[in-house]
Amino acid sequence: MSEEGYVAERSASGAFIAVVAVALLAALGALGWCYALQGHLSSADKKLAAAEQQNTELVAKLDATNARLRATSETLGQSVGMTQKQIELKTQSIMASQKAEATKIEQAQAATNKQIGAVSSDVASVKTDVGGVKTDVAATKSDLETTKSQLQRVVGDAGVMSGLIATNHSELEILKHRGDRNYIEFTLQKGAKPTLLSTIKLQLKKADEKHSRYTLNVSADDRNIEKKDKGLDEPVQFYTGKDPVLYELVVNVIDKNKVSGYLSTPKNVPQPAAQ
Repeated sequence: MSEEGYVAERSASGAFIAVVAVALLAALGALGWCYALQGHLSSADKKLAAAEQQNTELVAKLDATNARLRATSETLGQSVGMTQKQIELKTQSIMASQKAEATKIEQAQAATNKQIGAVSSDVASVKTDVGGVKTDVAATKSDLETTKSQLQRVVGDAGVMSGLIATNHSELEILKHRGDRNYIEFTLQKGAKPTLLSTIKLQLKKADEKHSRYTLNVSADDRNIEKKDKGLDEPVQFYTGKDPVLYELVVNVIDKNKVSGYLSTPKNVPQPAAQ
């Protein structure tokens, strides 16, 4: 083999080796890249799986949240509906109460107006009555003055000028109000036991209605005094007491077996016990 041929052969071998070396390096690089790519793919798969898992959890949470929101919305709707119904019922109740109260006020006002009318009528009636009372008082005063003028003094059966003599109950009331003597009314029945008046006792013995005469016994200071055949409205006088004072009795009514009148005594003598 010639030297040129040898040189050419060595050049071809070197080129081949270089190509092989380059191919080997390229293969090694490709293998390294593939390995690196495989690592990246595995990491990406893991991340994708984690993302999918997280996405699944988020979807589940979102579904749960939506369910809670729907439940809350339904509950709120029911609550709002119940509240609205309660408000309507409360409003109706308040309106009914106001209507009832207004009716009561109207009835009370009507009753008050009626009472006012009745009171006005009563006031007018009272005014009329007051006018009548004033007239009656004036008439009574006039009658009193007339009665006072009719009261008289006369000489009694003991020869002493008597005090004012009352001939009926009305005149006796006038004497009582004068206050200058004590006046004790009595009624005596024939046949009855003696009646105690002040410090004396009286007992009817006879009553003559036809002739207006009577007879009675007076018991005073342990002695009996007969007052015989005395007349209607006649002052019957006698003295009694340790320091004798004048007593007077007057009979205003004479009936069959009964007489009525009054006993007049000085202010300082004992009064009869209440019966």
